[in-house]
Amino acid sequence: MSLNRLQIKHVRNLRSVSLEGLGRVNVLFGPNGSGKTSVLEAIHLLGMARSFRGNSVRSLITHKESACVVFGQVSLPGQHSVGVPIGVQRNLAGEAQLKVGGKSVRSVAELVQHLPIQVINADSFQLLMGAPGARRQYIDWGVFHVEQRFLEQWQRFQRCIKQRNNLLRHGKIADQQLAVWTRDLATSGSAINDYREAYFKLLSPRFKAIMARLAPSLDGLALSYRRGWDKRLSYAEALTGSEATDIEQGYTHVGPQRADIRVSTDGHLAADTLSRGQQKLVVCGLKLAQGQLMAEQGGGDCTYLVDDLPSELDEVHCRKVCELLASMSAQVFITCVDRRGIDRVWPASATEMAMFHVEQGVVTESTEAKG
Repeated sequence: MSLNRLQIKHVRNLRSVSLEGLGRVNVLFGPNGSGKTSVLEAIHLLGMARSFRGNSVRSLITHKESACVVFGQVSLPGQHSVGVPIGVQRNLAGEAQLKVGGKSVRSVAELVQHLPIQVINADSFQLLMGAPGARRQYIDWGVFHVEQRFLEQWQRFQRCIKQRNNLLRHGKIADQQLAVWTRDLATSGSAINDYREAYFKLLSPRFKAIMARLAPSLDGLALSYRRGWDKRLSYAEALTGSEATDIEQGYTHVGPQRADIRVSTDGHLAADTLSRGQQKLVVCGLKLAQGQLMAEQGGGDCTYLVDDLPSELDEVHCRKVCELLASMSAQVFITCVDRRGIDRVWPASATEMAMFHVEQGVVTESTEAKG
């Protein structure tokens, strides 16, 4: 799956942009502040109905406009000329209108299946350094795309834990009422953990293989999954064991909501021992491994949004990341200030590269040959 058409209206300084000649690899080059990252942000909005910058919708919409709109056509595997139109509109009130195939859809889950997105930018490197929630989101995003039953159980778990925590916070609890929500929570939580563990067993060896190419000196690198409760216990047993503490403190202490991924090197946390550059490579490895696994498991090829990679990594490691991206069937959108920065690191044998110059919110296709 890949984008073969893109139309953007009123996303930051992009008042009206239309891109028709999209290839498998798309380079957006131009000066800082020209709108390159905003193009990536618009694609993310099209695939996820939100920005990857994490700020309010108001800042995303062009000044003095009431809404922003992104429309795209996603081609089917092996059928570039046949596409599914998808569109997203967000207004100043934060309301979203989503369309797939010309029909309105209510769930973002229906949208993301058509354009799976991976982002590699300066903020992505917080995946290693940041809070566990970012790593849970990372693994759940992958599980969602390869395990059809995951979403239903995840939604069920969110309802159950919300109701159970509401009961716990109110103090006076009927034992029978708490037991009902605890039982349902244990069922859905166990299912979520099973899906995560099965996914992680597939992800881990792919991550190690990719890191062996990106950073062979980090041969002591290891990836481990922590479920959020004592692995010697079932989730039902763990909930029973923590019930007194839960009642005393007013919330559920154990479960998938406490899960985490641990990245270590020679037994020590990678976030504490690796250099900044090595940490960036580890995050690239996690993103590439996830995209590779999705494609292999039938979840579709990811669209990679790579923002100014040459400024984040030295040229040697930037070239290695680009070589891996070029070896995948994924579509790539990559930004840089000077197009020669990409020419130096992208494999010379790579084809299907389209160049776009961005300046003051205007995007034009460049006809200059690569190199």
